[in-house]
Amino acid sequence: MTPTFLNDPGSKNAALKREILRLCIIHNNYSIADFSRALGISVPTITKLIGELMEENFLQDEGKVGTSGGRRPSVYGLNPEAGYFVGVDIARHHFHIAISDFKGDVIKFIQDIEFVLEANEVSFRAICRMVKDEVTKCGIPWIKVLGVGVSLSGRVNPEKGYSLTYFVSDDIPLKSAFQKEFNVQVNIENDSRAMAYGEFMELGKKADPNLIFINISWGLGMGIITDGKLYYGKSGYSGELGHFPALNNDIICRCGKVGCLETGASGSALHRMMVEKLKQGHSSSLLKIYQQKGDIELDEILNAVEEGDVLAIDCIGKVGDTLGRGIAGVLNIFNPGLVVIGGRLIVGKDYLLLPIKTAVNRLSLSKVSSDTSIVLSKLDRKAASVGDCLLSRDKVLGLL
Repeated sequence: MTPTFLNDPGSKNAALKREILRLCIIHNNYSIADFSRALGISVPTITKLIGELMEENFLQDEGKVGTSGGRRPSVYGLNPEAGYFVGVDIARHHFHIAISDFKGDVIKFIQDIEFVLEANEVSFRAICRMVKDEVTKCGIPWIKVLGVGVSLSGRVNPEKGYSLTYFVSDDIPLKSAFQKEFNVQVNIENDSRAMAYGEFMELGKKADPNLIFINISWGLGMGIITDGKLYYGKSGYSGELGHFPALNNDIICRCGKVGCLETGASGSALHRMMVEKLKQGHSSSLLKIYQQKGDIELDEILNAVEEGDVLAIDCIGKVGDTLGRGIAGVLNIFNPGLVVIGGRLIVGKDYLLLPIKTAVNRLSLSKVSSDTSIVLSKLDRKAASVGDCLLSRDKVLGLL
C-alpha cells in the first residue's frame, strides 16, 4: 500500500487526520465548520487536511445539508471503499468471519466454518489460509484489507499479543504469528471484550458509556466498557467473571479451582445439570437421545429449550438465577447503565433473562440496579467478529 498518514504516527498533521476520521466515525459526517469548531483548527487548515484525505481516498463529499438559512455547507464522511477490515472469532471447533467496509458496516458474515483448533503455529497458519480464501471468495482482493481482528476465548493480552489459552511459544506471540500470515496489522482480543465493543458500537449514540457485556456460552466471560472505552486491567486479563469464587458447590471448575460462578452459570453448567437429571430418568424430549448415546450436546439442550422442553427450560432457569446473583454483584461494584447478555445461551430468551432480572432485583442494591437496563444482545452470534472488525479499524487508524 502507498505510504499515507497511517504510516506516520508522530506528525501533527497525521494526528489531526486521525481526529477527523474519529469524528466521522462518531457523527457519520461533518462540515468543514464542524471540524474546525471540534478540533480548534482554522478553516483553511481543515480544508487542506480534508482535501488530502479525499486524495488518499479515506473521505468523500456527501453533498450539502439543509440549514435554517444562508448557504448550505458540504458535509464529508468516510469513504466505505477506502479499505476493508476482517474480524475472525475463533472457537474450539469452528470460527466466524465478518467483513466490514471502511465505514464499519458489515458487508459479509460467514458463520460456523468448521475447524478443530490446536495450540500450535501450524493450526493457526491453516486458519489464516482459510480466512484469506473466504475473503477472496467474497470478491475482496486481500490487498484491500487494511487490518484483521482476531478474538479467542480465555485470557488474551492484546498489548503483548499473547493468548494464555492458545499458547504458541515464549518467542512468538500469537499476534506475530497471525501478522506473518496475513501481512497486515493484526489485533488479538478476548472474545467477551470483542463482543462488548461490537455491541457498544452497534448501539451508536444510544450506547451507554458504562456498559457490561456478559458472554454466557460454554464458559462465562465479561467485557467491561467504562467511559466509552474497553477496560483491560493491569495485565490485560480483566473480565474473568466466570472464575469469581461465588458458589459453595464443591464443583471443580476447568481452571482447577472450586466454586467458580461458571460452575453454576454457563453452558457447561447447563449441560451438567441436564445430564444429571436425565441420568435420574426425568422426563424430557432428550431422554431417548441420552439413553442411546450416554450423553447430549449443548446445542441439543438449547434446541429443546426453544421447543418448549420443560426440563431444559427448568435447568436454563436455574442457570439464569445463578447468573443473576453474579450480575447483582457486578452492578453493586460497577454501577453500569447497561448490561447486555450475549453468547450461545441467549437462544433461551425470557427463560434465561427473566430469572436473571428476578435475581438482580432481589439481591442488588435497589438504588444501583434501578438505573441499569438488562437486555439481550442485538448482534447475537455476530457480536465478537463485528467487534473484531471495529477494534481493528480503530487500531489501524491509531484511535486506540
